[in-house]
Amino acid sequence: MKKLIDFDGLFDEKLAEYMQMNAGKYSEKQWEDIIPKLYRKFGDTYVAKAGNTPKGYYADMTDDALVETLVAHVREGVPVSDFLCRELEKRDCPAALVALVTSESEELVTLAVNLAGGNERAFSAYFDVLAGDGSEDVKDAVCEQLKSGADAAKERALTLYQSGVERERMLEILSRCKQRDDRVFEILLREFRTGDEVPMHASYLAAYGDERALPVLLDYIDRDDINYLEYQELKYAIEALGGEYTRPRDFSEDAYYQEIKAQSQLPVDPEKKTDA
Repeated sequence: MKKLIDFDGLFDEKLAEYMQMNAGKYSEKQWEDIIPKLYRKFGDTYVAKAGNTPKGYYADMTDDALVETLVAHVREGVPVSDFLCRELEKRDCPAALVALVTSESEELVTLAVNLAGGNERAFSAYFDVLAGDGSEDVKDAVCEQLKSGADAAKERALTLYQSGVERERMLEILSRCKQRDDRVFEILLREFRTGDEVPMHASYLAAYGDERALPVLLDYIDRDDINYLEYQELKYAIEALGGEYTRPRDFSEDAYYQEIKAQSQLPVDPEKKTDA
């Protein structure tokens, strides 16, 4: 493996010199625009310590060497540069990167998920994470990626749902499927009818976009025992599916309505007097 190089540290040194040479020339806002441009330019600048440009340094590595270098950066506490990350993203999710998704290091898992993104090659590992004992943050991250490719993730999500594994997350993934599937629709509808999380399950039906759910939603929203939060989410779901609910409702005594109304009111300035 090539030696680890802190390209970000080297850039910071050059940036400090550049800023000193141009002191007072640019405003803080202008520097915010200039610095990213300088960083991109640095990627194509020959660095003697590397014997290459930062981009070229990583481009010359094999897939496995890139991943090994990523691991070494984390293990040794050397900042992971954007140049390394961008090169890994170009490699179409190599197997060695997928293997990191189930690593014991949460930092490596987070990096791997961000780099693999919605690539279907990583989906099996993503589901392994959801079925495991990882942190909620990591599970949320892989769930977001699976939602972006829900149709490809559907069959595994259905299997885990039926097995009782992370059922709410499986519902969330299934609700993002674009291709219509009666199995998915019936599950989302059944969970809405029988589950306790009415707003959440209504949002799944809205996301799925099957207008066959409208009669069920319209029937539920007309109940007098729903609260304001449920009403709001149900109304949104109905409208998202092309429907409309117009019956006047009074939630002035509802605790959720009162709390939201109280939070939305601007505080009164005690110094401000009103005319009598």
